[in-house]
Amino acid sequence: MSNIAVLYENNQFIIAVKKAGVNFHSEEEAGFVVQVSQQMGMPLFPVHRLDKMTSGLVILAKTSEVAAQFGKMFENREVEKYYLAISMRKPKKKQGWIKADMGSARRGDYKLLPTMDNPAITQFISCALRTHERFFLVKPHTGKTHQIRVALKSLGSPCAGDERYAASDEARREDRGYLHAYALRFVLKGEEFSFVSLPDEGERFISSECKTQLIQWNKPWELF
Repeated sequence: MSNIAVLYENNQFIIAVKKAGVNFHSEEEAGFVVQVSQQMGMPLFPVHRLDKMTSGLVILAKTSEVAAQFGKMFENREVEKYYLAISMRKPKKKQGWIKADMGSARRGDYKLLPTMDNPAITQFISCALRTHERFFLVKPHTGKTHQIRVALKSLGSPCAGDERYAASDEARREDRGYLHAYALRFVLKGEEFSFVSLPDEGERFISSECKTQLIQWNKPWELF
């Protein structure tokens, strides 16, 4: 079991970095939360989650009380989250909002619905990288399951390597699913915190073109 990068630690929470392809919760083998808890030598409490294909920043509380506090903050949309994604398809629009209810589709997939009763709300900007590559900086304003993956698919630009929402033959040729939890910002007990984690795995994420663009996106909260 490889060491998990811990970006920050205080007496209330830690910020750890999940690798792509690692289950968040334990299934046949120990999941991310168990692995970090074992590495830190203490029980840790997840306050949000990432899909298996998604890499990046995760908040883990050190007590159930702090976990409950983060839970309220997520519910009240007081935790800002920013994601990076790469698609091999040109989007229907280059920036803006995607707002719609989400519902179940086949085989555990989700889809956008034509209603707005309790919508998933996603904001994004994008730019071109190399040939056929479209780079997205995404700010979800809600926290629905598969929200960003479904939102990008609705633009005609599913994440590269997403075997659930992109063309499966193309997706299987990629070295990972191209979605990364890039940045977090929040205030806890009067103290402001912000964290950024550059993706370090996946040929498309570590290309020079991608790295150059990330210099422009190094403070994503200033762009929305």
